[in-house]
Amino acid sequence: MPIDLRQVAAISGMSGLFRIVKPTRTGVIVESLEEQPKTVVAQARHRMSLLDEISIYTTDEEGTIALAEVFDRLHQKYGDSLPVSEKPDNSELKRFMEEALPEYDEDRVYVSDMKKLVSWYDIVNKFVGFTKAEAEAAPEAAEENAPEAEEGKKKAKKAK
Repeated sequence: MPIDLRQVAAISGMSGLFRIVKPTRTGVIVESLEEQPKTVVAQARHRMSLLDEISIYTTDEEGTIALAEVFDRLHQKYGDSLPVSEKPDNSELKRFMEEALPEYDEDRVYVSDMKKLVSWYDIVNKFVGFTKAEAEAAPEAAEENAPEAEEGKKKAKKAK
């Protein structure tokens, strides 16, 4: 299961990514994902996009792939650091995309999108982390063992 990006947002006009803290009457309180986080109110006039709702165009049958799935693939393939320079040029970004996501649609995925992908991956990796999918699997395993634990409790009560 890919990483959970439901509480992470990009806000137009503001650089970086933000974690949604809570809604207000006039907008949403967000916290910047950076070394020294700042709390800001994103008002209704700001265009906010949840990363969970963003997809990348592909040439396969589906037509798109969720950003969380792309991040998961990148993390499995490259780990914590992507093989791009700090300020990559257009050709380097295109080579990276061809390597990382060969089925991406070259006509509809622009270089600016690739820059955001690399930038956002670094921020998400540093401040959100990729352990959430693993942590969500653990409660599911506990739920599967729950009926056995209940039976054990019932038998213990009957033995008394």
